[in-house]
Amino acid sequence: MSDWPTVMPCLPFNIMVDGQRIHRTIGRESDGTTRTQAEEFIEKARQDAKTGRLNLPKGRKLALSFSDAADKYLAKLEQEGGKDLKMKRYRLTMHLVPFFKDTPLSKMSTFDVERYKKHRIDEPVTRTNGPGGKPVQVGKTQPGTINRELAALSHLLNKAVEWGWLDHKPTTIKRLKEQSGRITYLTVEQIERLLKAAQQDQNLQIYPFILIGLETSMRRSEIFGIRREHIDIQRQVIYIPKAKAGAREQPITAHLADYLSEYVKTLPPGTPWLFPSPGAKSGHTINLDKPFRRVVAAAGLDVKQVVRHTLRHTAITHLVQAGVDLPTVKRISGHKNLSMVERYSHQNGAHIQGAMDKLAERYRKSG
Repeated sequence: MSDWPTVMPCLPFNIMVDGQRIHRTIGRESDGTTRTQAEEFIEKARQDAKTGRLNLPKGRKLALSFSDAADKYLAKLEQEGGKDLKMKRYRLTMHLVPFFKDTPLSKMSTFDVERYKKHRIDEPVTRTNGPGGKPVQVGKTQPGTINRELAALSHLLNKAVEWGWLDHKPTTIKRLKEQSGRITYLTVEQIERLLKAAQQDQNLQIYPFILIGLETSMRRSEIFGIRREHIDIQRQVIYIPKAKAGAREQPITAHLADYLSEYVKTLPPGTPWLFPSPGAKSGHTINLDKPFRRVVAAAGLDVKQVVRHTLRHTAITHLVQAGVDLPTVKRISGHKNLSMVERYSHQNGAHIQGAMDKLAERYRKSG
């Protein structure tokens, strides 16, 4: 017989966590460890796994599906006071989550992203005319729209790495090439016609909406979100706490300041909003599409060419054509960078030719 002591086996167990088998051992039977104790330990390990407290191998991350990650992402962004949260939620809820669904976040690939891009390019844009009307196809999703959705996806993945959900970004996201067509904007004469039609429209909010857009270049959501307390008539600014590029003070014209000082007097007592809508969940108007199209048509303009964003394009274009330097235009428009503003300089050349004429005059005079 051997002089070596008999070694009793350890009590092993296996447990599945996030689809992966994790192996553990618990003491030895010779040390008094019983099967009952082992079973109790295993049950505790299972419960810990459900709440993310299991001592997993170093470097292991929690396996999240895309839909779960999107929910956690939006919740944490709201806690952090993240920017452009409303549109990020819209792009995720309406497009990204329905497509990626339960795809594991860590398993997302370039192929998945390319499939999403193709899906969105092929997806028609529809519009319903009136209550109970049938959806009518009005076009296809534009590359710029898809790129903004891809930007939201990229931000989610970057944050997942920052918050420790992923070790690294699982895929490279390439944006679609956007068309560099001419920017549609209104001439001074067209502006006058549009404002006159708005004044005569039955909707009392459409005129101030259009006027603010034309005289500030503010985005639609920024205009609808104006609170009375954020308007400073004396300083001629409107405070925007949740602008796309961060909180800012929006300069306004003296004409608009005079108009707003009178307009707020017509609002229902006690309402904090410049565009109140008691029936809306937010308390303020979020959509004036129908009256806007009606006013555009009444002004003799093309409803397919002149859309809400045309107001912003018009304001920025006229600032550039008036000779305002691009950094100042960027400050007024609230763009994130100068490259966005330079599009207006490149595509609207009348002011550039005027500048060249001034250069020619200066040379001739000096001669």
